[in-house]
Amino acid sequence: MSKFVEADQSQLFLLPPDIRDWIPDDDLAHFVLEAVERVDVSRFRINVRGTGSAQYHPRMMLSLLIYAYANGVFGSRRIERATYRDIGFRFLTADLHPDHDTIAKFRRENLAVFSECFLQVLLLAKELKLLKVGTVSVDGTKIDANASKHRSLRYDRAQSLVKRLEADIAQLVDQADAADSEDAVDPQSLPERLSKRERLKAQMDEACARLEDQAKARAERERAEYEKKVEAREQRKGRRKGKKIKPPDDQPKDDEQTNLTDPDSRLMRKNKRSEYRQSYNAQAVVDADGSQLVLGHRVSQCASDRNELSADVSQIDPRVGQPSDVLADNGYANGDEVADVQAAGIEVLVATGRTDTEREYDFRPPQDAKVPAKNSVPWIVKMQEKLATESGRDKYRLRQQTVEPVFGIVKHVLGFRQFMLRGHSKVETEWCLVMLAYNTKRLHRMVQVA
Repeated sequence: MSKFVEADQSQLFLLPPDIRDWIPDDDLAHFVLEAVERVDVSRFRINVRGTGSAQYHPRMMLSLLIYAYANGVFGSRRIERATYRDIGFRFLTADLHPDHDTIAKFRRENLAVFSECFLQVLLLAKELKLLKVGTVSVDGTKIDANASKHRSLRYDRAQSLVKRLEADIAQLVDQADAADSEDAVDPQSLPERLSKRERLKAQMDEACARLEDQAKARAERERAEYEKKVEAREQRKGRRKGKKIKPPDDQPKDDEQTNLTDPDSRLMRKNKRSEYRQSYNAQAVVDADGSQLVLGHRVSQCASDRNELSADVSQIDPRVGQPSDVLADNGYANGDEVADVQAAGIEVLVATGRTDTEREYDFRPPQDAKVPAKNSVPWIVKMQEKLATESGRDKYRLRQQTVEPVFGIVKHVLGFRQFMLRGHSKVETEWCLVMLAYNTKRLHRMVQVA
């Protein structure tokens, strides 16, 4: 007598005739459909001319993307394949199968829709009494760009390569002219080699022009501050004037870099012990009062968080609410940024230096304890006094246990570690979609537990 369950691939099955019976009632797909129904259809970017084949409904496309990102499926080809293989995807699409080009195009062109749906999910959380904006945590994480760091080059290197390519192109042109008169050189290989170098030279020219434009824009931003310093210097007399103030340089420095694949991305590293990678700095503002929902998001091209606090807090929609307290780590320790946030009536708690917690049983060799130097900057002194109080320590402790798990879930549970799109505006679109998928999944879980 056999003890094995027979697996007969030729066995016929009677599947449920209603596709809604294929998945459980508490599946995320049902919640996604309800959330998407709150979005105004007029905000979708569709083919208004009505030419060509009939279009897929934009709400179905939005549901498909949210469900895919919430389940760790990001590539358009993988999403297309899932509409054939996954029951949840087949339920959402009503057994329709948009091709990967349609999915990719919809994802690129509908940032406004993703932002609107992101807001509607938060408003739904407020209606369900699951979100009450009070204390929020701010942090950033490095997400790899869809580009290799080996495609980055310096301004001086790009200029030298342009000169070399010009010489190589001139040499190949001479060889092509000689090949027309005699068969000393293979005439079939010359056009391909010539076009390859011409394309590379065009990329070098674009890279140089891009860095030069960035330098001019930077000089223009610094000109007002330069003129103010010059005017203040002229008002002083004699030796009190000091050294002559240098005007802003509108030429790029030799070590300034750009990437040929994704020019908007930058070389970044998450800490001093990590390697440099071609990345973006993805920011998130997370509710620290229990829901752990993301209230605001944006993508920065700067590796440092020093100038990001005010811009991050401003991403919270007024219809969701205004926070009373903002928590941030020492990477955001900037007096001007803290003052801007506090001017809006929001209390800020930001670490003013690196805090190394003492281990009870430390495996490392004992080290000489260094007495930290006292800081005399007024805003830092006040911040240290607030963090020294028991209430300040208790409140600041919420930062690590609220915003850090969000990035952990995004990277390790959803598996989102690299952007699919290229360019800052498109990366903003994709990060919004990732945060929307996270919030939808988080709110669905909260509703089940409540």
